[in-house]
Amino acid sequence: MTRLEHAFEENVAEPIPWDRLLHASIGRMTGGISPTALQLAFFDWAGHLALNPGRQLALQEKALRKALRLSAYAGHCLAGDAEGRCIEPLEQDHRFDEPAWQRWPFSLIHQAFLLQQQQWHVATTGVPGVDPHHEEVVNFTVRQMLDVFSPSNFLPTNPEVLERTVNEGGMNLMRGAANWLEDAQRAIAGRPQRGSEEFVVGENLAVTPGKVVHRNALMELIQYSPTTDQVHPEPILIVPAWIMKYYILDLRPGRSLIEYLVGQGHTVFVVSWKNPGPEDREMGMADYRRLGVMEALDAVNAIVPDEKVHGVGYCLGGTLLTLAAAAMARDGDERLASLSLLATQTDFTEPGELDLFIDESQVSFLEDVMWASGYLSHEQMAGAFHLLRSQDLVWSRLVRNYLMGEREPSFDLMAWNADATRLPYRMHSEYLRHLFLHNDLVEGRYDIGGRPVSVGDIQVPIFSIATRSDHIAPWASVYKIIRLARTEVTFLLTSGGHNAGIVSEPGHPRRSYQMQDFAPLGPTYPAERFERETEHTEGSWWPAWQQWLAGRSGRPSKPPAMGAPAKGYTPYMDAPGEYVRMS
Repeated sequence: MTRLEHAFEENVAEPIPWDRLLHASIGRMTGGISPTALQLAFFDWAGHLALNPGRQLALQEKALRKALRLSAYAGHCLAGDAEGRCIEPLEQDHRFDEPAWQRWPFSLIHQAFLLQQQQWHVATTGVPGVDPHHEEVVNFTVRQMLDVFSPSNFLPTNPEVLERTVNEGGMNLMRGAANWLEDAQRAIAGRPQRGSEEFVVGENLAVTPGKVVHRNALMELIQYSPTTDQVHPEPILIVPAWIMKYYILDLRPGRSLIEYLVGQGHTVFVVSWKNPGPEDREMGMADYRRLGVMEALDAVNAIVPDEKVHGVGYCLGGTLLTLAAAAMARDGDERLASLSLLATQTDFTEPGELDLFIDESQVSFLEDVMWASGYLSHEQMAGAFHLLRSQDLVWSRLVRNYLMGEREPSFDLMAWNADATRLPYRMHSEYLRHLFLHNDLVEGRYDIGGRPVSVGDIQVPIFSIATRSDHIAPWASVYKIIRLARTEVTFLLTSGGHNAGIVSEPGHPRRSYQMQDFAPLGPTYPAERFERETEHTEGSWWPAWQQWLAGRSGRPSKPPAMGAPAKGYTPYMDAPGEYVRMS
């Protein structure tokens, strides 16, 4: 190859800036979703379906049978002798639960929709030769399109809305119009959703007493004031996800996990991540580990000397803490007493429906979107999460707010969820590529300090908590820690979702959990068997976890001082600090 050809090859391998700007512009219209990724998926599905005439014929036969079944059902409805339905909604589909949907003609309307939905599911799955990821993308996209046209979303075809409109003389629609106008004004002005102003950080959220004892370019470290005369000697260091603000673990009094731990005689520290801006675009995973986990651990060791630390990580923070713990174990650093992972994945081979947004085309496109701004915005992240549960998070809310004219009451978790965060360009790109896309940690390719790390190197006991309805970190994926670790693992599965399942204070109604200990290198069994055979315990999982921590802690003694001024950790402001207030 000539020098000119070599130079040309090097140049075309680099992303072209105006290409990236074009992708970023498109991304602002698509919510960060790559149109090319969708095209590839649909071309794959349509091409293989076109080459399977037998499959096409089978689909036509199924469609004909469904049409005949619907016609027979319509005849029974007209004759007044229809019992039940000709097709039942999926277990998680509650759009047509009300008795009004069983009356003519709404019974026929919603049954026709469900049959159509079922037909499209059959058409988009099981086509020979289609890439499994493409099949999931097509099926998901078609499901989203069908949800748009659900009869529950429209006034003339929703008997509940019609009944409300008649009874109230249309006042529900007037209230709905006012609700829509208010929401539109808030969106245009960049203000948070209605009701968020009732909850203010430092006033009725994140009010557990404490001090900020350390700050750097990425995080503030908060130490909480003791509320008991004696505390366990081993402190707790909590590392939340940088995708969220830490105070999900310090909501209102009585619903704060941090408050609960302090009240049980633990010295608690928490990392409060900075909400990054364009100036932080080059902050990567190594920076988050070094400035976040390791620098926080150094501070805790200085404030509470000669004691090991219980590390606690939530969601992505748990993954980061696992990486740090694996590197520490590899290097002979024995400062950890235990590792607790809340809704944390370490093996990303089955990351759930988030995998729909993770392939080479999508990640490359998203990198260009982040490259233009320096970060991934909260709105882009929220859009992806809302799509995963569009029935609950989008359409049912639109119907309730704008057709029924109702407003759901504000609550602390809703206000926290509306408190926007961003993700730096480099860090999020590295996270998506190394963990989600290539699963480098499990496959032995994730390097820290120039050498690979492994979950199997961790020697301290692990407590892993998963939530049953989690669509971000599916519990069966979290469960894989029992096969990766070579130390004792306690696995706990609790009711609830990714956030509500973790915020599960004692006394919370309708909470239960299953818990099982797994010996180091001992026998394991599939997730399905764990769910089937492990005993259910009613109530919150917090006391069970706290007892596990206490059982691996020393005899309580006098609480440590607040900070360590002589070592450079002078408390300089009250919790919750400044970083958590950054918008």
